[in-house]
Amino acid sequence: MYSNHYGPHYYDYYRMPSDIHLVSDIQKAINAEYSAVACYKKIANMAPTKDERNRIIEIQKDEVRHLEEFSRIYTNLTGKKPSYQVIEECPDKYKAAIQFAFKDEQEAVDFYLDIADKAQDPVIKERFRRAAADEQNHAVWFLSFYTKPRPTSTNRQNNNYGATGALSASTLTFPQMLTYALQDEYLAQARYDNILGNFGSIRTFVQIKEAEMRHINALLPLFERYQVPLPEDKSLSFVTTPENIKAAYAAGVQGEIDNISMYEKFLSLNIPTDARTVFSQLRNASLNHLAAFERGLSRM
Repeated sequence: MYSNHYGPHYYDYYRMPSDIHLVSDIQKAINAEYSAVACYKKIANMAPTKDERNRIIEIQKDEVRHLEEFSRIYTNLTGKKPSYQVIEECPDKYKAAIQFAFKDEQEAVDFYLDIADKAQDPVIKERFRRAAADEQNHAVWFLSFYTKPRPTSTNRQNNNYGATGALSASTLTFPQMLTYALQDEYLAQARYDNILGNFGSIRTFVQIKEAEMRHINALLPLFERYQVPLPEDKSLSFVTTPENIKAAYAAGVQGEIDNISMYEKFLSLNIPTDARTVFSQLRNASLNHLAAFERGLSRM
């Protein structure tokens, strides 16, 4: 599907004594990409809209490119071709497959950055760092396909408040974006205060609550700069106590999914450069928070 733009001798640059751990990791990455190519073809065929199908096909093309690049690296490190194996089966239902793809992309980001750190060759480092950046973008797209506004959620009861309001809105002005963003950060603070008050000092929630306060502090200068009135903090009226710690983690997962989807929607619109920077930073931080909550939930 892709031609080698670098010439037939370009990858001779990689030849060096093989490091067994690096080679093993690259083979694992090759199998992951091979599996992703097959899975995303399946997901594209299940996509409910043309736009989603086209985006998934574009993501699959990125994975084909990664597969070809990793295979060339492997061959030039070892002098032989890699093997190709599907290591995980793709779910048969669209929503389950999208969730599967999102988690897979998140794991790939960390794995590829780890390979880049281990590699001594600067070109290998660059290839895996670029691949990690691609996977991060893919994760955001899959998350946007997976998530929808959830008006009946116990922590998102009001269609006009926080991320639910932002995701439900057919149009958005920039002042509305700032208002919804700050409301959602207020809501996160209230939710975590409730959880910590009822279940004690859970490290994950303490750390993320502190991070969410930094989110608020990052948003406040934008209100002042663009002369947008600060919204009233009504978050306490939308928070209920989870039944147990597992439910608390689940609420954290859903809250971060809504939050990320909200910022992704904002970033798709025409907004000031300084706000784009802040929204991008908060979205990326929330991706990390989501991963932390998912790890906690998996331990329950």
